[in-house]
Amino acid sequence: MSDAIKHECGLAFIRLRKPFSYYLQQYGTVMWGLNKLYLLMEKQHNRGQDGAGLAAVKLNVEPGYPFLSRVRSAANQPIADIFSKVSAEVKELEKYQPDVMKHPGLMKGHISFLGELLLGHLRYGTQGKNNAEFCHPFIKRNTIPARNLALAGNFNLVNTDELFNLINIEPGEFQKQSDLAAMMEVIHHFLVKGDEQSPGEMDVLGVLRKAVPLFDGGFTVGGLLGNGDSFVFRDAHGIRPAYYYIDEDVIVAASERSAIRTVFNVGENEVKELMPGLGLVVKANGEFTIDKVVEPKERKACSFERIYFSRGSDEKIYRERNALGYNLTPQILESVNNDLKHTIFSFIPNTAEVAFYGLWKGLDDYLKKVKIERILSWGKNFTEEELSEMINRKVRIEKVAIKDVKMRTFITEDVSRNEMVQHVYDVTYGTVEKGVDTLVVIDDSIVRGTTLKESIVRMLARLEPKKIVIVSSAPQIRYPDCYGIDMSKLGDFIAFKAATELMKEQGKEDCLKEVYERCKELQRLDQLHTENVVQNVYKPFTTEQISNKVAELITPKGLKIPVEVIFQTIESLHQACPTNTGDWYFTGNYPTPGGNRVVNKAFINYMEGKNVRGY
Repeated sequence: MSDAIKHECGLAFIRLRKPFSYYLQQYGTVMWGLNKLYLLMEKQHNRGQDGAGLAAVKLNVEPGYPFLSRVRSAANQPIADIFSKVSAEVKELEKYQPDVMKHPGLMKGHISFLGELLLGHLRYGTQGKNNAEFCHPFIKRNTIPARNLALAGNFNLVNTDELFNLINIEPGEFQKQSDLAAMMEVIHHFLVKGDEQSPGEMDVLGVLRKAVPLFDGGFTVGGLLGNGDSFVFRDAHGIRPAYYYIDEDVIVAASERSAIRTVFNVGENEVKELMPGLGLVVKANGEFTIDKVVEPKERKACSFERIYFSRGSDEKIYRERNALGYNLTPQILESVNNDLKHTIFSFIPNTAEVAFYGLWKGLDDYLKKVKIERILSWGKNFTEEELSEMINRKVRIEKVAIKDVKMRTFITEDVSRNEMVQHVYDVTYGTVEKGVDTLVVIDDSIVRGTTLKESIVRMLARLEPKKIVIVSSAPQIRYPDCYGIDMSKLGDFIAFKAATELMKEQGKEDCLKEVYERCKELQRLDQLHTENVVQNVYKPFTTEQISNKVAELITPKGLKIPVEVIFQTIESLHQACPTNTGDWYFTGNYPTPGGNRVVNKAFINYMEGKNVRGY
């Protein structure tokens, strides 16, 4: 993705089902569970570079001894920082008893995080500050074990104010900045009530069934209780991803299927998806149930997970990204007038690479068809040279764009900064025949278009192609996300800028005022959640009109080389990614009322010149 955006966090949950002595005997180490958690987090490190956290609960701890531990880090390499602290505890213990690793009881008694229940989290902050205080898991402590709670999740809520009101809590400054704080207070509220009604017999599923329906957002959340119970639950629409694996030794849940498969070396069909609205609840004795927490609704799993966010090592995601590229073939062939002889294809590293392979296959299939038709049309009237030339025709691919090392400029002057930004990407010289070849470059999505304009298009233009075609394997991003992706300001989106520019050019500015007035009216009536008024901004224009305006907006001033932009269609997106149909950032069709409230609030902020989030 040329425009970096922050996105969904990562969750890692492990429940050991055997005593530590078993793991020492079976796998050669009492640290087996912690080792697996470390790997599970590392295999999802793409999901969180703002921080990480780890919580552990120990079973059957004698009264007076700690049973819940938590560590968090916002260091540059937070996962390594967290586990270095765990390692330091072990090394300190080995000083006094070198063979302590062979004594599970001693290890459990002295190593804070050697618990049977483990909860890891990787944070990409969409709310709050990027410091350790905002990293998950959050914890609530209590003298009664069952009322101790550690909570972490991959989510955003858009009704935090209402949640605090529901349980009559006046949020502090910290709580106002964290939706996890709101979720924590609600779950803990029902946890305490449940423990009061049935002391020592916590009904975790009952607690979740009271709390979860109150949350408006997309979420996958894991929790540990001090009494040894634990849980993972998913929102009713399945917006955020959740997968699990269970065998006799362990119960595992994570945000990505491929992470579980790799770490535990299991087959695709052995890792299950936690379906929308369901909860995985594990009791202190290791027994588990998978049951309905909230009534499932229409599945709206996030399509951006398949386009970009989840790692492409999952075989289904790999196939889907391949299909995204393949599906773009007809549009691209039309753009280059089917002239593959004078067109070079490339991609913007690194996440668009798989879609590029799909596009390459689509072009190659087209070329093979052309070859067959041409050769058949010759009959017997051809030379060996003509036949050889036709058979050996290939789709021309080159690695044209190269992402350079992460550059930071010490200069604040705009002109100098723009000069520096150009060099984030470099190009491979000598790959393009000047003024003859068209250059087609695929990106996985176009959000703001800033990097395209200031860096990529400028650098590609140095090769002097006949035309530059920028292709997005995602449709036009038109609306904010409020379920975990850090895309909340309408004015940032290049597609929104294109629509407003077209309105100005065509004298339709009154439409913007009408949308604003309607939003303000709904706000006064406390009805912002009832409809997405911002869809009216795009209605006067075709997708092609907006694409053409985007091309204008990303073309650097003074550039004589024509620039064209091609976006994936909504239809071909759903064809490629049939199980992840959540497309609100493209269509404005939000799965929950809070989404409408956020997009309308974002438009009000835009019209009033407020550079703040819509939630």
